[in-house]
Parts: sequence; C-alpha cells; structure tokens
Amino acid sequence: MKMENQLFGRYNGADVIEYSFSNDSGMTVSCINFGCVITKIIVPDRNGKLENVVLGFENFEDYPKYSPYFGAVCGRVAGRIKGASFELDGKEHVLAQNEAPNHLHGGVKGFDSVVWATEKVEEENAVGLKFHYRSPDGEEGYPGNLDTIVTYLLTNDNELKVTYEARTDKKTVVNLTNHSYFNLSGNIKRDCSGHVLQLDSDRFLELAPDLMPTGKMLETANTPFDFTAGRKLKDGMETSYPQNVLVGKGYDHPLIFSKEGNNRIVLSEEESGRVLEMTTDQPCVVLYTSNMLDGEFEISGVKARNYLGVCLETQGLPDAIHQPSFPSVTLNPGDVYRANTTYRFLTNTLGD
Repeated sequence: MKMENQLFGRYNGADVIEYSFSNDSGMTVSCINFGCVITKIIVPDRNGKLENVVLGFENFEDYPKYSPYFGAVCGRVAGRIKGASFELDGKEHVLAQNEAPNHLHGGVKGFDSVVWATEKVEEENAVGLKFHYRSPDGEEGYPGNLDTIVTYLLTNDNELKVTYEARTDKKTVVNLTNHSYFNLSGNIKRDCSGHVLQLDSDRFLELAPDLMPTGKMLETANTPFDFTAGRKLKDGMETSYPQNVLVGKGYDHPLIFSKEGNNRIVLSEEESGRVLEMTTDQPCVVLYTSNMLDGEFEISGVKARNYLGVCLETQGLPDAIHQPSFPSVTLNPGDVYRANTTYRFLTNTLGD
C-alpha cells in the first residue's frame, strides 16, 4: 500500500494538497485537505479496467467556483435547517441563509470549504488520512468550539472506511456526512439512471415545496421509494409521483432505515459490473440523483447535466432540531459524536 501527495492549488493563502492512497489491488482514493473532498475513486470494472467512479474536477479552482459539494464533508449540520435558526436551552442561534430563507450544509463557510489539517494513518493492510478542524464558537452562527476528526482509511479489501468524531465545549448541533456523487459506469460514460439501488427502508421523509421535511414519514410500499427488492433510479425520474416531481424529477429525500444499527446499501451498474456496497450506523441515507446538476461547467471533460451522479448521504435526519420526533442531533460537552460509513467496491460477472 502506498500514499503520494501533490500540490493541487491554493485557497485563502493555504496550500491545497491532493493525497492519493492505493491498495495492493490497484484501488486508489484521492482526496484534498480542502473540505475533505474525495476527488477520485479508481476501481476496476468486471474486466479489470480501472476508472474513476465519483464526480470531481481536474482543477482546484473549479471546486470553490462551481462545486455542488462534490465529494465534500458537509457540516456542522448536513442538510437544511428551516428558517436558518434554531433554539437551544432558550437561546436562539441565527445561521446563514445560504439557501434563503433556509440554511444548507453548514452555511457559507461550511466544513466543505475550509482547509483541514491532515495526519497520515498506517495500519496493517490499510492506509489513509485523518483530517482535523476546529470550528470556533460562533462560526456560521453555531455555538461552541467544535473539534472534528474525519478519517478516510483504504483497506486491501477495496473498502474505504469513513469515520467521524466531534467534541464541543458548549451544547451544539452536529450532523456530518460525505457528499460524493457516484457514477459506477466509470469516467462518466453514462448517467446514473440505469443504476440499481437496494436497501431496507420502509419510510421516507415527505418534503415541502421548499424541500424542507414536513415532519411526516411516508410509507415506501407501492411508491418509487421502495428499494427493498432493488430498483433502477430512472423509476423516480420518469414517474408522475408528486414527491419525485417536486424535487426536479428524481430523488432528493431521506430514506429511513427499517432497523437501528448497521444497515446495508447496495448500488450497482449492470454494464460495468461494478457494485458499491455500503454499511452505516446512521439512521437514514439522503438519496439525491443530481436533478439540479445542469450548469455551464465541465466535470472531468464532460458537460454538466442532470443525473450524472447519485449521492448516498448517510446521516441523521435533516432539520432534526425542529422535529422533536426525529433522533436528536444535539451534542453536549463531555459527549462524543461518532458516525461510521464503509464503502466497499466489488464486481459481478454477467448473469450474477
């Protein structure tokens, strides 16, 4: 196993470094210290051809200019917070309205757009990085000095293990996720409409027209949100089901796992034979099929357009601070926020 690094750019006077670590099977993960962004994941198809399976940019300057959170860690709170404010113990905290009138993915200076300190990690049959960032009390309106560690660890089993830890000195809110856009066709040869997704979820969060959760959990049975037996993502793009139409003909919804503890998500693409198997201890996964990706920029030489990638954002439920029935995302001094998601890449043969 090996790790290399190179200068990728400059941001606010700091060097942006791209780190690439490879295992003995040829899988390579590349990431930068800006936003913990995963820039590339190189894995084989069923014929052994190595290609990139996440969306990203070749030039650093495109990330702060164009990126819709490609590969980034989102925080302090992933997802939307209604009204860009919340109350803790009787005190109101006002946040940035970066998706007015609401708050999205930690604000203007979220975890996705700061330079993190890095530390190399070497274990038996694994190599990776630890990212460290202290978010000062009051940053983006959040209370407490929050010390966060994000670890990316690549194993010889073609697994990328992502772990999050955070500690605070004041009561605050924390909900972290990685926002990688996957496209298992390799090097964006096709869009993600033909990808098949399977996971055990019997409910999903209903969204209002402003994409905020209404608080209602809808049954997935007999809807395009039932992935228990596996279904193609295009089912949600082509349906007239109101919740799919609402978000731009596709998915941008939290799917709630049927059981607590570790849950499994399987994404596959038949033509390449690539399979992404995820396990997570988080209560939901936000499924986003890049319904709003169209823009005047290119992604590794491919013109931006809708449906080029699919996000599987494992996290706590969005806007939980305003929904007492949702699992809490508050963090108290002395407690430790922990979250874990593992991404394992496999291939199947024709007919599997």
